[in-house]
Amino acid sequence: MSLFNKKTAPDRGWYNFNLLWAGQTLSLLGSQFVVVGMPLLALQFAEASPSQAVLLPFMMYLPFLIIGLPVGAIVDRINIRRIMMFCDGVQTIIYLTIFFLSIFFKIKIYMLMGLVFLSGCANVFFQISYTSVLPIIFKDKAPLQKGNAKLCFSESMVNIVGPFLAGPLISLFGVTVAVAANSLSFLISLMTLGLIKAIDYKEDKSTFRHTSVSVFRAVLDDIIVGIRFVFGHEYLEPIFLCGAMYVLFLTTIDTSLVLYCKSVLGLSSYQIGLVVGAAAAGFPLGNILSSPIVNKLSFARTLVLGATISVCGLVFIPISGMYNSVIGIIIACVIHGFGEGVFNPVALTFRQKESPAKMLGRVNSVHRFLIWGAISVGSLINSIVIHFGGLKAALWIGGCGTLLCLIPLVRKGIKKDLLKTHSEALHEKK
Repeated sequence: MSLFNKKTAPDRGWYNFNLLWAGQTLSLLGSQFVVVGMPLLALQFAEASPSQAVLLPFMMYLPFLIIGLPVGAIVDRINIRRIMMFCDGVQTIIYLTIFFLSIFFKIKIYMLMGLVFLSGCANVFFQISYTSVLPIIFKDKAPLQKGNAKLCFSESMVNIVGPFLAGPLISLFGVTVAVAANSLSFLISLMTLGLIKAIDYKEDKSTFRHTSVSVFRAVLDDIIVGIRFVFGHEYLEPIFLCGAMYVLFLTTIDTSLVLYCKSVLGLSSYQIGLVVGAAAAGFPLGNILSSPIVNKLSFARTLVLGATISVCGLVFIPISGMYNSVIGIIIACVIHGFGEGVFNPVALTFRQKESPAKMLGRVNSVHRFLIWGAISVGSLINSIVIHFGGLKAALWIGGCGTLLCLIPLVRKGIKKDLLKTHSEALHEKK
């Protein structure tokens, strides 16, 4: 598939990357406003209960379970940049609608869930396209690790700065301003994508492997090919299953933490922003150290180390909550963030390098189906846990449950590499 000019010089690649980077950083900043603001908006304007409020992530990520796999096959056929621009436009309208409904009308929880579901549908197309675009910008794949590290680093910084800004913003101007800011961030992202130097997309007819069958059949065949490729791969399968198990239980913490800080610890919106923002402080440090750690330890050892550190931090969140220690929760989340910051860039770069260019969209769709679909399932489970056991039980189940992700990770190719001597692992990596 061709999106960017084949004669593009290296500086053109970095020009395109910097536009993508800037737009996504601002968009992620707006999304962080919603992370803090949306549960509070559901409680304040939609008069939802805590168990209903945590269903919003379920509706947001449910589309990944419904359309995630076919979208990957579709993305492999059509213009990625135009998909991303269209999705940003849809997101702008959706969050602007939520803002106006909250201000001028009495928004209902079912209306909020419906709009969030539509936002999730647009997010499916955008995220699968987004994770497929970097190997197109950098065709030689040499700058992939550097580009991925920059994207992960900026995401980590936004995870810190976003809640820090969201807390005071919500305290001063109200929770609806956070929604409006998110809408504006999507608009800016749309504009930066429009500035990317690209050529008109020419359909790669080789992706339609069976010209005599229907498009539906062709898409279905490509979905099966993508699934077989992932689950037949000795590294991708353990990494994907580890991520799905991890996210399933992590979601119970992520969707409960804001409500826990408000309802159990009695923190204000400003203080909640400080807690959630400070919790992400470990991400950038992990991102920065991920490449040196890979060079020192090897690929497999780095993944296992990052995952182990991350889940250990998550286990200490409910332990700190048991003593009502805000500082303890912050420290635990910093440890968790550091481990995830080490794991993510390494896993992403490996996925991009090991996946053939014409199959990358399908591989990414399988990844999003498993990982983001787990968010939807985890949110639904968490709603049930909160309804019957409360917010404290949700933190315990989430923290301890993430330990299970280490079981599917240490298998197949990862296990083989762990059993090799340190020098053998480093020699093969080079």
